[in-house]
Amino acid sequence: MERILHEYFWYLLRHTYKWWPDAIWLRVLYRLKMHRVLHLKNPQRFTEKLQWLKLHDRNPLYSVLVDKYEVKDYVRQQIGGEYVIPVYGVWEHFDDIDFEKLPNQFVLKCTHDSGNVFICKDKVTFDKTKAKEGLERSLKYNFYWWTREWPYKNVKARILAEKYMKDEKSGDGSLTDYKFYCFKGEPKIVLVSSGRGSGNLCFDYYDMQWRKLPLIWDRPNSNIDYAEPLNFSKMQQMCRQLAQGIPHVRIDLYDISNHIYFGEFTFYDSGGYCNFTPDEWDKKLGDMISVPV
Repeated sequence: MERILHEYFWYLLRHTYKWWPDAIWLRVLYRLKMHRVLHLKNPQRFTEKLQWLKLHDRNPLYSVLVDKYEVKDYVRQQIGGEYVIPVYGVWEHFDDIDFEKLPNQFVLKCTHDSGNVFICKDKVTFDKTKAKEGLERSLKYNFYWWTREWPYKNVKARILAEKYMKDEKSGDGSLTDYKFYCFKGEPKIVLVSSGRGSGNLCFDYYDMQWRKLPLIWDRPNSNIDYAEPLNFSKMQQMCRQLAQGIPHVRIDLYDISNHIYFGEFTFYDSGGYCNFTPDEWDKKLGDMISVPV
C-alpha cells in the first residue's frame, strides 16, 4: 500500500508541477530530493543558495549563456573564436538537417537542454532514427519547468551540429572535462570529469593549487591522481574573463592536445539537488556565495 501511495504521489507531481509557483515548487522538490527543509530566507548551504539564485538572480544575459548556440558568439567576443568548437549548422526540426552536407563525424544536441547528445563517428552506421526520436522529444521539453532553472525558460529550442572532438590520449577518444566552480568571478575549485566514453563517469575535485580535495558529489571519485594540466593557469584566467559579474557559475573547458575549448556555462549544478560527502562541503561552498538576505 505504501508503494502504491508513493507512486501515486509522484504521478500527481509529474502532472501538476507546472502549476506550482516557483518558490513553493523548489521547497517541495528540495525536500523530496535532499530530505530536509529548504531555507530560502537565510540560505546557508550551497544547494540552498542555488535555489535562492534561481528565484532572485535573473540577469537576462544568463539565457544567452545557457543557449548552446548563442553562447558561442559571447565566448568569441570575450576570449576569442579559437576557443569555440566549430558549428556545422543549427535547425528547428530534425528533418531540416541535410546529412549529405555534414562531415562523416559530428555531434548533435539541442540548444536548450542538458545531457541529450548524439555522437556520430560514422554516417554509415549512425542511427538517425534513434537520434530523431531523442532530439524531437527534447525539442518539446522546456528544461525550466522541473527544476525551475529560469535561464532556460525562454531559450529557443533548436538542434545544433558541432564538430566531433576527440582526445587521442584517451583510449576511447572521450574528452576530459574541466569544470571550474567560479564565485564572484574567481575560480575556486575544479571538477575533473572522466570516463564518460567508457560508461564509468567519475568526478575528482581539485583546488586552484591542484591539490586533490576529499569531496564526492553526484559521482564517485576515480581514485586517480591526475597531473595538473599544462594550460591550468590559462584556463583559470579564461574563467575569470567569462565569469565576471556573476555570483556563481560553473564553466566547463576541454584541454585537447594542449588547446583549450569552451564547453558550457552551468548555473545550477545538478539543479542543486545532490548530497555532498562529507556533508560539510555543502556549507563550505555555500560560504563562497554571497546573497543579500
